[in-house]
Amino acid sequence: MAELATIARPYAEALFRVAQGGNLQAWSETVAEMAAVAALPEVNELASNPRLTDAQIAETFLSVLKSSVSPEAKNLVAALVENGRIVLLPEVAEQFRQLVNQQQGSADAEITSAFPMEGAQVDGLVSALEKKFGRKLNPSVTVDSSLIGGVRVVVGDEVLDTSVRAKLQQMQTALAS
Repeated sequence: MAELATIARPYAEALFRVAQGGNLQAWSETVAEMAAVAALPEVNELASNPRLTDAQIAETFLSVLKSSVSPEAKNLVAALVENGRIVLLPEVAEQFRQLVNQQQGSADAEITSAFPMEGAQVDGLVSALEKKFGRKLNPSVTVDSSLIGGVRVVVGDEVLDTSVRAKLQQMQTALAS
């Protein structure tokens, strides 16, 4: 993974510099969509098809996107295809998102709950978490019933696990030692 991150970094940084001159939110949406398409197994097959030219691969890739693509985004896709790196787009998008978050003073928060959470519950939790972490959070909520109860929050490399499963594991470790 470190190798992919190293290769993707210059693309993400260049893309970020271009996006700073325009609408950062629109660029974020475009990059996320391109990453989702690039993650499809069919794209990997397309990119490795020796019968297709780079231009055909790039054109086919761009035709799958729902949003209109700027000339700069087309150039990025063409460069990635030419260098055989179109499959790097998910990693480029991740690093691009980190650069956007860094500029905005925010972070992504992956919230995993044992039960579905309503809008007001999520808002209250995010508000408390923003105070704890000292920055604006962009939450994404998933449900995992194996937690039994509580929530598990991941912000960057920090983990806050208040789930029943985690507490049971702590108790087991304490009893075993």
